[in-house]
Amino acid sequence: MNKLIMITGATSGFGKACADIFAKNNNNLILTGRRNDRLTEVKQELISKYGVEVLTLCFDVQDKEATFEAISSMKGSWTAVDVLINNAGLASGFDKIQDGDLNDWERMINTNVKGLLYVSKAVIPLMQNRHKGHIINIGSTAGKEVYEKGNVYCASKHAVDAISKAMRVDLLGEGIKVTQVCPGAAETEFSEVRFHGDKQKAKQVYNGYTPMTAENIAEVIYYTTTLPENLCINDLVLTSVAQANSFYIKRD
Repeated sequence: MNKLIMITGATSGFGKACADIFAKNNNNLILTGRRNDRLTEVKQELISKYGVEVLTLCFDVQDKEATFEAISSMKGSWTAVDVLINNAGLASGFDKIQDGDLNDWERMINTNVKGLLYVSKAVIPLMQNRHKGHIINIGSTAGKEVYEKGNVYCASKHAVDAISKAMRVDLLGEGIKVTQVCPGAAETEFSEVRFHGDKQKAKQVYNGYTPMTAENIAEVIYYTTTLPENLCINDLVLTSVAQANSFYIKRD
């Protein structure tokens, strides 16, 4: 086997697509998520298709105690994590800040910022012990600029941008790479979650142009892990050809 890859939020979207491409290339996997039925389904599918070993850990990254308990339960060869993909994240709500829902705000901050920190804090020592590893944080174009009604989501992804830069500085000399991948519009469950399950609103986000897919993002993430040991891609911003940034999308 090539490497051991740990992916948070692995039951859908970018996380699931990453699990597939890494398994396809003969890597073992640690998959985490909140939905145990989906974790089991993904695990069985990958074992059947590719014959790799898969460990699943069911917990919510918002829950500090559950996060550390789950990761501390990993034993033996499962502690030799080569790549951590901090993918678990979401947007919840799309309102001007004066109309925002506090529950939405807390959910985004607790998942996108605190959850990423909890998982990283638990896994970094495992990489330090081996003086090697690669942390990939999934940011967003929303972490590069702010847009109307993006407020707290944008803030949370700006935090991911800052944390990624800080990680890279603090982990110098530890042999651990840090990469941030910042996608623009990609058609996944993202917008459906943002609009609280309103599929009609979610669909409108992607009307009139060809957005990226989860598989597109996963291919780039995989590529960043294939480079020589002395080379690290620090920061990548990805959009479809139809999108310039968070503001400009060319629709038909």
